[in-house]
Amino acid sequence: MDINKSEFIISAVKPAQYPNDNKREIAFVGRSNAGKSSLINAITNRRKLAKTSSTPGKTRLVNFFLINDILYFVDLPGYGYAKVSKSEKKNWGKVIETYLVNREQLKKVVLLVDCRHKPTNDDVIMYDWIKYYNYEPVVVATKSDKVSNNQLFKNMKLIRQTLGMEKHEKILPFSALNKKGKEEILEVIFDEE
Repeated sequence: MDINKSEFIISAVKPAQYPNDNKREIAFVGRSNAGKSSLINAITNRRKLAKTSSTPGKTRLVNFFLINDILYFVDLPGYGYAKVSKSEKKNWGKVIETYLVNREQLKKVVLLVDCRHKPTNDDVIMYDWIKYYNYEPVVVATKSDKVSNNQLFKNMKLIRQTLGMEKHEKILPFSALNKKGKEEILEVIFDEE
């Protein structure tokens, strides 16, 4: 499916602010510097739809983007950013958990991991959470343009092992720079359409 229309709807702190039109939602989660906003911008063909920053931890709210008037992309706060206070980290964790655990409209969770690094404990916890709540895990290995094809292959194997992924589960390599992997991601995201 092509994305012909995308618009920012709201940045929410609490569930009362979430859209209440019962459209399907696809959430994007990952470390603060995994590239969630860049991925959303790349697959929607909008350079500034989701705010990006060279400073990790920019996304602090639950951001809803209406896609083709039929579903929402939901950009969640990144986790694992070291340069914020413990109380702020705890608050982000509550915001993320409140959305993920209680949102009936949530149909898919896309976990972004930086393909240059071994997944962190936080990444493993998030992957396990996705499985525990019976969502099909969609793992995207971002920043694939920053490593050689040989290194990407090795790193994707490491990601699969670290997360404990099953053989049939896919890891989709992606580059926001050249949009390599965009079509595969859209196919997986919209496979229920």
